[in-house]
Amino acid sequence: MSRSYAPIAFTGPVLDAQVQYGSRAAIDRIDAGGFYSVPDPLGIVEREFVAQQDGFYLATVSESGWPYVQFRGGPPGFVTCPDEHTLAWADFRGNRQYISTGNLAHDSRVAMIFMDYAHQRRLKVFGVARISDVHDQGPYSSPLAPPGYRAIVEREVRVQVRAFDWNCPQHITPRYTADEIASTLEPLERRVRELETENHLLRAQVAPSP
Repeated sequence: MSRSYAPIAFTGPVLDAQVQYGSRAAIDRIDAGGFYSVPDPLGIVEREFVAQQDGFYLATVSESGWPYVQFRGGPPGFVTCPDEHTLAWADFRGNRQYISTGNLAHDSRVAMIFMDYAHQRRLKVFGVARISDVHDQGPYSSPLAPPGYRAIVEREVRVQVRAFDWNCPQHITPRYTADEIASTLEPLERRVRELETENHLLRAQVAPSP
């Protein structure tokens, strides 16, 4: 947990809940040990983790006070880290409701969750977002657009990271992408093909002569 995470997340009611349910003492002991004093800039571990992900969950707050969570996806690495304080990505055209975009015009604060289901890892980020339209650049010309990814880019989003925390892996159900499954199964499939070829040759050798 970076040093600014607790001041943002642990509001008065949150502290009351920690006391009520008995976790406050344990959190204080961890804090006393320096675990919560990690610098807020993203380290190499966090930046490499983000670069491997093909999506994240983005939370914003509407003018009415209702929270809104939306999934943002793309090819692995579509979210970049231009520096240790910034996350950036090309915002692709979607269902064109523009709820997150409109919410950010009202309140630029965001919460982001990056999930690696296969390895049961989760990174939570607090930040402040800045949106730039790209209408004058053309639909595929944003420097943040992943090379070769055919999606219309409408905006560029840059988030100034304020704090982050690695979450407990407990209760994260392992899930795998098609590519991850394919890479795991490829040696088995190759071996099956080899055995099928060997079996075909053996059958040919023992087959009775016509």
